[in-house]
Amino acid sequence: MFKEQNNILIFALTGLCLAAVFALTAVLAGLGTRWSFWDFRAGLKIFRWSSYAEAVIFVLTLAGLILAIYKQSQHIFIFSLTGFLISVTVAGTALKWMYVARHVPAIHDITTDIENPPQFDAVLALRKNAPNSSEYPGGEISVMQRKAYPGIGPFNAKLKPDKAYELCLAAAKEMGWKIVNAKRDAGFIEATDETFWFGFKDDIAIRITPFNESSRIDLRSVSRVGRSDVGTNAKRIQKFFKRLRDKI
Repeated sequence: MFKEQNNILIFALTGLCLAAVFALTAVLAGLGTRWSFWDFRAGLKIFRWSSYAEAVIFVLTLAGLILAIYKQSQHIFIFSLTGFLISVTVAGTALKWMYVARHVPAIHDITTDIENPPQFDAVLALRKNAPNSSEYPGGEISVMQRKAYPGIGPFNAKLKPDKAYELCLAAAKEMGWKIVNAKRDAGFIEATDETFWFGFKDDIAIRITPFNESSRIDLRSVSRVGRSDVGTNAKRIQKFFKRLRDKI
């Protein structure tokens, strides 16, 4: 009886340790990409295989939980539950990414004006080695954007261009964007933003133009790498306009 329970305890501890090791591997997959230890493809591959491992560990720790309940062992239950929660978190994150990736178009260039998108200037020097082009592709990409994000469009503010510029610049800084270029007279702002964890760099152009007695604000957000942004650029534009709306 004691030997059997001891074996179950070792089983539970093994599941917990494996869950912790592969969770750390998944975290380092992103941080290593951010710190340029490897490129983003390698980072995503490491994360993917860590997630596969956690999916297997999920089954093992679930079995440990069932055994712990059957044997009425508190220690085994705690070890198995901890490993179970770790594996669920990592595998669940991967599943969420996969779900989103399959339900958004494989595009990485989002703009509020598909007919005349804001153009980059100072940011071009930062993108010179980027795999993704800074030229707006239009065509099929525009169609895909319209279908996936019908709510993405220009923001019309009942403000003079100078005031709209000030609020846009303030909102961009509050969102943690790094300002690369800011021209009040031209009503133009360029910035860069990094995604959490993997540190993917995206570039943003903000254009403010007079519109009757108000101002029209257009945004463009473009990823430097990756065919799909998994919805990141569209969310960034939506969050910016929400913050701007709150400030107004």
